[in-house]
Amino acid sequence: MRLTQIRVRNFRCYREETVLNLDDFTAVIGANDAGKSTFLDAMAIFFEEKKMDQGDATVEGDPRDVSIICKFDELPETIVLDSTNTTTFEAEYLLNEDEQFEMHKTFDATKKTVKPRIQLRAVHPSAEHVGDLLKLKNSQLKDRCGKLGIDLTGVDQKVNAELRKAIRDHVAQLQPILQPIEMDLPGTKEMFPKILEQLPAFYLFSADRASTDQDSEAQNPMKAAVRQALDQETSTLNQISENVTESISNLTNRTLERVIAMSPELAGDLSPQILPPKWDSVFKVSLNSDNGIPLNKRGSGVRRLILLGFLQAQAEIARLQTPSRRIIYAVEEPETSQHPDKQRALLNALREVATNDGYQVLVTTHTPNLARLLAANSLRFIQKIESKRHVLSGEEEQTKELIRKALGVHPDHDVRLFICIEGIHDESFLLKASEILAEAHPGIQPLQQFVDDGKVIFVPLGGGNLTNWVARLQNLERPEFHIYDRDEEPPKPPHYDEEANAVNERDGCTAVHTGKREMENYLHYEAVMSAKPGIRLDPFKEFDDVPKLVAEAIVRHKATEDWDRLSPKHQKNRTKNIKSFLNNDAVNEMTPQLFADSDPDEDLATWLKEIAVLANT
Repeated sequence: MRLTQIRVRNFRCYREETVLNLDDFTAVIGANDAGKSTFLDAMAIFFEEKKMDQGDATVEGDPRDVSIICKFDELPETIVLDSTNTTTFEAEYLLNEDEQFEMHKTFDATKKTVKPRIQLRAVHPSAEHVGDLLKLKNSQLKDRCGKLGIDLTGVDQKVNAELRKAIRDHVAQLQPILQPIEMDLPGTKEMFPKILEQLPAFYLFSADRASTDQDSEAQNPMKAAVRQALDQETSTLNQISENVTESISNLTNRTLERVIAMSPELAGDLSPQILPPKWDSVFKVSLNSDNGIPLNKRGSGVRRLILLGFLQAQAEIARLQTPSRRIIYAVEEPETSQHPDKQRALLNALREVATNDGYQVLVTTHTPNLARLLAANSLRFIQKIESKRHVLSGEEEQTKELIRKALGVHPDHDVRLFICIEGIHDESFLLKASEILAEAHPGIQPLQQFVDDGKVIFVPLGGGNLTNWVARLQNLERPEFHIYDRDEEPPKPPHYDEEANAVNERDGCTAVHTGKREMENYLHYEAVMSAKPGIRLDPFKEFDDVPKLVAEAIVRHKATEDWDRLSPKHQKNRTKNIKSFLNNDAVNEMTPQLFADSDPDEDLATWLKEIAVLANT
């Protein structure tokens, strides 16, 4: 399940119901005290990582109606609601008018113990005999079938989902309406834990949290590493345990013999009891630098960076344990205590996480330099007008001027060039390609140095929002070099031909299209096979779907799944996930000669030479 929206009402600074829409990667920007962190805390409360208390109610709001509402799409194909029998959210009429799963948690903050009232908001049957089916137990469902005279031939009467379907089919005119479904009634109360298992796992990294290597977030992945190491030594540890147990038994038995000889009345009261060892509690893990300085003695920036890595590791471990469950990774102000170079690296790492299937990332920031690096569809701007706050999308026309101010270049006068690309993977590709091609082309310089010096900033435009960005960047008054995927094979015109023409009409700005389908088509098939030993590939054609070809080759090589039997959704996800491998690992296997073979027209070399000139101007 993917979180698409969170709404809050009467919660802290948000008296009126306020909506934050979410993508795979979402950045909430705004001034200090704008209300950015409030959404993160609301999510933590919703996913039961934090508790609501009386102080969370909005001043002058209704403390009995403190509400946090979440909507989800990409729902599981099946769900177990009754015992071990599967059904679907759709079959049970548990989806809202947008065919999404919507859950409301409402708190009465006037009470000493603040617990939520939980409801689902769904287009659910309201007709007689069918509106209350989720509340009924098996015996009650059978009674309902009997009273309605329903023929249960072919219906497994032990399966509640089948009985509910039989009743709905019999009534036929269900009269579905949007309504709340209480989750604390008999029947629904039993289903609710099954629904909770499907919700994403949520991990929050606050800006003001403690930073030591003994924090639970740090210790959890390290403890998991200890357990994994111990699992590999199970037989050895079992033998040690047996040997120690035998030695202890001999000693305790001899001790008891001596005690009983002195006091026979104790014979029935004493017996040896040897508890099995807890090996994972034996090992305590801490991180020291080369000079022996422990983590909690390092600078705050280093501590935060490392603990952020721990949190990511924790999420990855959880993902391995329940691969079908999504992970939401929330980071408050990732720039805190970080050098600008580390800020960019950290942001790129977070964006990389969000490109993987099953992950969402939400960050908050008030630093224009970070927000400026993000695609428009990722940005949410919180505008505070008097006591009210509004969340505006970076895609909306009326938000352009507000975002332009937040993305202004005045704090960073060293910026000489914006390199505008469609996605973050293109940035990884160009950084490595420039390093490799600089060996064979004197006019090319590695782009990483320009990035580190703050002279060049990559701006991932995001294909669907490219038009908005073309207009927005014009106001930043800096040279731009745009590289768009051609996508369409000639004689069809490039997909973003109109946008490219608009850029080329501006002074100091250039827009080009790839001569091939997309950036991955400039990879040599031999480099990909070198990066993933064992797979077999044919030479890539100019308009092949390279990520899909490689994803298919990897699946076939593993032989654990049949590519042709995977659903289109799973094929699409595998293809999406492979882009990271191609643009980070496979490109590392490229050489000047392989680039000469895969790019005989020297598209890459031509672009990189022009970029070097602009960056040095």
